[in-house]
Amino acid sequence: MTTASHKTLQVLEQIVKVVPVGTNLALLQLMWAMISGAFLSSRGAVHSALARCGFEADEIRRSWRALRWGQWSSDELLQRFRGQVAQTGQWQSREHGGYRPVAVDTTAYWRPRLRGWSGKLYRQLAGKAMTGIGLGLIADVGQVGQQRLPLLRRVVRGQDAAESQASLQERTVATAARLLRENEVLLHDGGISIAQLQAAGAARFVVRLGTNCTARRPYLPAFKGRGRPPTRGSLVRPLARKWKERTLPATPADVTTAFIFEGRTITADGWLNVMRADLNVADDHQRYAVWVFADPLFKTPLVLGTNLSVTAAVVFTLYLDRWPVEQLPLVAKQLLGCQRQFVFAHTCCWRLGELALLVGNILTWLAAVLPAQPTGYWDRHPKKRPDGCVGSWPRPFFQRNPFLRDDFAKNSRRPTIYPRGLRPIAGLSAPSTPNPAFSGPHC
Repeated sequence: MTTASHKTLQVLEQIVKVVPVGTNLALLQLMWAMISGAFLSSRGAVHSALARCGFEADEIRRSWRALRWGQWSSDELLQRFRGQVAQTGQWQSREHGGYRPVAVDTTAYWRPRLRGWSGKLYRQLAGKAMTGIGLGLIADVGQVGQQRLPLLRRVVRGQDAAESQASLQERTVATAARLLRENEVLLHDGGISIAQLQAAGAARFVVRLGTNCTARRPYLPAFKGRGRPPTRGSLVRPLARKWKERTLPATPADVTTAFIFEGRTITADGWLNVMRADLNVADDHQRYAVWVFADPLFKTPLVLGTNLSVTAAVVFTLYLDRWPVEQLPLVAKQLLGCQRQFVFAHTCCWRLGELALLVGNILTWLAAVLPAQPTGYWDRHPKKRPDGCVGSWPRPFFQRNPFLRDDFAKNSRRPTIYPRGLRPIAGLSAPSTPNPAFSGPHC
């Protein structure tokens, strides 16, 4: 366990080094409390979690102030972490058909009694929209050895406390589309439409569609000589469904293929070069394809939409690489215990959630690169998992660890400013540049 704890502290130290002196130490202590599992016993209370790690009262207050008023940003810390991952050379991007997956999702920390917060997001367990702090997730999907894992690229914060789930989702997708590189594909689960992806400017995407989705042909059908001439293409219905007492038949597929995946045969039906069902026929409309996959392990077929000109097997495997993004909120909320929050300032609500997601990603990556830790003497074949790196670290380990150097201190050094009429105390250095706010002569 010593190797894992030392490595963890080294990674955290490198991440917070860019933060001003004093704030970096306080932030390091807060991240250590998260990653050691102290928030589980405190049930989301920041002060109790820090106290469980053995920190003194002044250190707890310092960490609290750094959380609310510290001069740091989650994006800056995230980029530092990504730089460390790149330096190790152990993380490799996954690739299918020459394309790399970029998974997009949204999550929320549920706060139904939080005053002054009107933004609501849908919660599946409750079956309704509830008050919560919503965050958008954009993550690269790669692997360390044979283990697949996500790597956060960006955490999209809400604009204000009243932002809806739809608005947050649109901004997250727009941000992901802007960050896409030439060989990357945006992956999204259900809950978003083709129209939203096209409006966001996603150059390449794979998205799960509903079983009742429809599309249209990009050309007009033949005029029958009666009535109004058609302005829209023929309707494409990938799957048959019932409407009232009638059964609406499915449109015959343009292509049918099959491939082997993990020892089983996957059948795929494709409708190529189609357009959205709500648009009239025009040459400038974006085209895409709809694929329906029949997997023997599942009763319900998988319906995917994509604008990639690739085989059905590539589309299928690309979409499966979307699921690692679900691990980020799972580790942050359930494993680290940050689902519940006892913070009320809006800045703290944003920052604590973002920091928990980052720490969860750090822990997931460390679990993949470090040797597997056994849970006990009975565990003869331990597996790599995030909870295997924490849970039994001693409380005073942080205090007696000699990793801290001169760039970590209790107080940050601020520039000395002397008001008019005061002379600097002997032994203190004067500011290198005069302060324009105090232009008068000194006594």
